[in-house]
Amino acid sequence: MLDELQLPQVQEVTTYDRRTLPEHKPPGMGGSFFQNLGRSPTGILLWGVATGPDGLSFAEKLQKKFRANKPVRFTADIVAGARISNVMIENLRFEDVSGKPGRFAYVLSLRESIKPAKSENSSAVDADVAGNAKNIVGQLVNDVAKKP
Repeated sequence: MLDELQLPQVQEVTTYDRRTLPEHKPPGMGGSFFQNLGRSPTGILLWGVATGPDGLSFAEKLQKKFRANKPVRFTADIVAGARISNVMIENLRFEDVSGKPGRFAYVLSLRESIKPAKSENSSAVDADVAGNAKNIVGQLVNDVAKKP
């Protein structure tokens, strides 16, 4: 299910996860180490076929959700363990199946939509950063003014 829209005749669902692990090689040392920067949002690729008199109606509704460019609820047994609840429709493709009137093949590329965490006191952090930047720029201006 994509929001209230049931995805008909889903043929295959594939999920893919990616972890960000940059490698650091300290100078003068014979090894390296990896820094775990967490994971990227999960990607989901699925395709299926919409048939019958509801095929065109389904295609229009799915196109409308894609054009809205807003997160939508996603429910599927295969991703239940991943605890993915909201996704963005990243890419949408339709194909009119030749020789079969009213039959549309569709491919959906979805990306997990994660709301950013909000800091309780972000304004204090912003003021701190602005104050530090002002001090650094002021010191830089003074250093440049002293040079002949």
